[in-house]
Amino acid sequence: MSHNSFGHMFRVTTWGESHGPAIGCVIDGTPAGIALTETDIQTYLDQRKPGQNKFVTQRREPDTVKILSGVFEDDETGGPVTTGTPISLVIENVDQRSKDYSEIRDRFRPGHADYTYLQKYGVRDYRGGGRSSARETAMRVAAGAVARKVLDKLIPGGVQIKGCLVQMGPHKIEGEARDWSITGDNPFWCPDAEMAQVWETYLEGLRKSGSSCGAVIEIVASGVPVGLGAPIYGKLDADLAGALMSINAVKGVEIGAGFGAAALTGEENADEMRASNEDNPSFLSNKAGGILGGISSGQDVIARFAVKPTSSILTPRKTVTRDGVDTEVSTKGRHDPCVGIRAVPVGEAMVACVLADHLLRHIAQKGGGF
Repeated sequence: MSHNSFGHMFRVTTWGESHGPAIGCVIDGTPAGIALTETDIQTYLDQRKPGQNKFVTQRREPDTVKILSGVFEDDETGGPVTTGTPISLVIENVDQRSKDYSEIRDRFRPGHADYTYLQKYGVRDYRGGGRSSARETAMRVAAGAVARKVLDKLIPGGVQIKGCLVQMGPHKIEGEARDWSITGDNPFWCPDAEMAQVWETYLEGLRKSGSSCGAVIEIVASGVPVGLGAPIYGKLDADLAGALMSINAVKGVEIGAGFGAAALTGEENADEMRASNEDNPSFLSNKAGGILGGISSGQDVIARFAVKPTSSILTPRKTVTRDGVDTEVSTKGRHDPCVGIRAVPVGEAMVACVLADHLLRHIAQKGGGF
């Protein structure tokens, strides 16, 4: 299997399977001299780890990260700092229950990658999906923590990246108002207190019935400087879309107004500008999501991605065996009734990695910093 890496100058390679002994990643391109500890990374992994409440999978993984290489500490550095060499991170898997998947060994789960994996590679790790499992995204979150350190080091004032759910199933938050201060006060990363209660009732019903639902996640990056991205094949929004689309279960990505722009007139869609006392002009709106012609404009970068319902549900569904015999399958084990909940920190991490990659590309091409 190829294509286990993403990024160019900030490049991340992940490895490991859902029910293997461990998962890990190697990060190339981190500049030297950046303070980095395991605690810096663990903070973000704790936001994603399973088993935190009844609305996510009850798999009990502490997701404790270890830094194996790429940092150094002595009396001159004053603490662990990056050396510029590859940073290797590892997380041990401690709560596998492979027997939960024995009944689907020879059955393809509708909505999963079982059939396509077997056709392509001739072998399928049926224990939790193996390499295709969302367990892999823990290492993306770890890499994203390192990417944030790069952004904070190289951009004055740093970049603030935050995410939230704006839709669960058919229930969506209307308008653009977000109360970011309450996203940590509920299990759904919801920026609307009333909608969080609606979602809780809705998801509790689905959870008890053994079903699932999809979600839409919004990621906002503030403090992104003007100039990241290239106008043809290195568009910032294209790389963001690709990174977010690579997350498990994601079926759609939009930047700024996204698909809603198709319903707007030219006057409504144009982000008009006025002179300001700052170095950059003042924009009167942000339909473009902070990216014009593939290049960041200095406004907030705004992206949303849609996550499909978890395919692992208790309701029997029609399928076939690997021998081509009609049958049914219901998936037992521990699964998220709405996988979009734990996708929030993953989305933040992928945005951080793309921004760090484009920042290093920009510095390499233009020279100097911001």
